[in-house]
Amino acid sequence: MDFELPAELTRLLADLDAFIDREIAPLQAQDDNERFFDHRREYARTDFENGGVPRPEWEELLGEMFRRADAAGWLRYGLPESLGGSDGTNLDMAVIREHLAHRGLGLHNDLQNESSVVGNFPFAHMLLEFGTDEQKEEFMQPMLAREKRIGFGLTEPDHGSDATWMETTAVRDGGDWVLNGAKRFNSGMHSATHDVVFARTSGKPGDARGITAFFVPTDAPGFSVDFHWWTLNMPTDHAEVTIRDVRVPDSAVFGAEGEGLAVAQTFVHENRIRQAASGVGAGQYCIDRSVAYARERVTFGQPLATRQAIQWPLVELQTEAEMLRGLVRKTAWELDRLPHLEISDKVSMCNYRANRFVCEAADRAMQVHGGLGYTRHTPFEHIYRHHRRYRITEGAEEVQMRKVAGYLFGFAGPNRIRTGEGKG
Repeated sequence: MDFELPAELTRLLADLDAFIDREIAPLQAQDDNERFFDHRREYARTDFENGGVPRPEWEELLGEMFRRADAAGWLRYGLPESLGGSDGTNLDMAVIREHLAHRGLGLHNDLQNESSVVGNFPFAHMLLEFGTDEQKEEFMQPMLAREKRIGFGLTEPDHGSDATWMETTAVRDGGDWVLNGAKRFNSGMHSATHDVVFARTSGKPGDARGITAFFVPTDAPGFSVDFHWWTLNMPTDHAEVTIRDVRVPDSAVFGAEGEGLAVAQTFVHENRIRQAASGVGAGQYCIDRSVAYARERVTFGQPLATRQAIQWPLVELQTEAEMLRGLVRKTAWELDRLPHLEISDKVSMCNYRANRFVCEAADRAMQVHGGLGYTRHTPFEHIYRHHRRYRITEGAEEVQMRKVAGYLFGFAGPNRIRTGEGKG
C-alpha cells in the first residue's frame, strides 16, 4: 500500500497554483473585484431588487475566470480528451477539489455557485452516458462554452428526498409529450436556456421505474419561473417553476423512458464525492486559520493556543479531517476501478460526514476567533452558510445514512438480501 499521491498529481497541483497566482489572483485584485469576496460579498453579488438572483457584473467576472481557465487547459480537466479535457480521474478531481477549497475564498474556487477553475460539469457526464447523438450535438459544446445553460428540475413542492412520489406527469400525445406539474428549488433558472425536468410517465407513486427525464426549453409555452427562493447563502438560483401543458417532442427524452432516476443518480453521484473533498479542504482551512489565530492571540497574558479549551476541539476536528481525507481519497480511487453501485454506500459515507465536518469546523473557527469570527470580515460565516446546504441537497444526510444502512444490513446494494420485507 502506498498512500503517497502520484508524482504527476503533485506536480499538477503546483502548476495549478502557479496558474491561479498568475492569471486569477490579479483578476480578483483589479477593479475592486475584491468586493465579491470580502465583507461586502453578499451585497456585491446579489441583485436584491431583482428577486435575489446574481448581479450581472458578478457573473461577468465568473465568465472571465472561466475563459482564462479554459484557455489555459484547466477548466475541462476532468472531461474526456474528445471534449478538450485531460481525462482526469475521480481521484484527481477529489484531490484538486480539496486543494482548491483549502486555499480559502477566492475567484479560483467560489463556494456560492460552485464555480471553479477546474470545472465539475455533471451535465457533461450525464450527456456522455445518456444523451442521444442529437442531444450531444445540441448541448455539449454550447454548454461548455456557456452559450446554453441547463437547469435541474427534480424536487417538487411536496416531494424532496421521496422523488419516486413526484406528481409532475408527462403524457404522450402523438409524437409529443405533454408535461404538467411544479418544481421547487429548480437550480440555474435565472439564466437557463433549458431545464431537465423529471416527470412520471408510467407506474404508480412510489415506483422507481416510470419516471422520465426531459429537456425542456425554458421559453416553451406554459413553462413559468414564478420566483426565486431566498436562501441562507445569497444570491440564489433556486426557483419555483410551474409547468402547464408544456409540449416537447419525443426527441426531448433524456435517457431511457421510465429510467429517469438513473439519470438523476448520475448527477448526484458525480457531485457527492467532489463535494465531500471540498468539505475536507474547506474544513482544513478553518482549522488552520484557527490554529494560527490561537497562536497569535494573547489573552490574560498567554496565547489562546496554551488553553485546552481551545486545543481539544481543534484536535477532534483535525483527527476527523485526517480520517475523512483517507476515506474520500480511497473511495475516489475505487470509483475509478469499480462499478459505482458497488461502493455507493462509501460515497454516501464520505458525503454526509464531510458535509457535517466542514460545518462544525467553520462554527468552531467562529468561536476561536471570538467577535471577529462572527463578522463578515472573516470568511467562516460564508463557508458555513455554503456548506450547510449540502446536508440537505444532493440527498439529505438522513437519506445518505439510510443508503449506508441499506448496504450494511443487506436491504440494498449489490448483495441485497431478498427478505420480502419493505424498503426500510
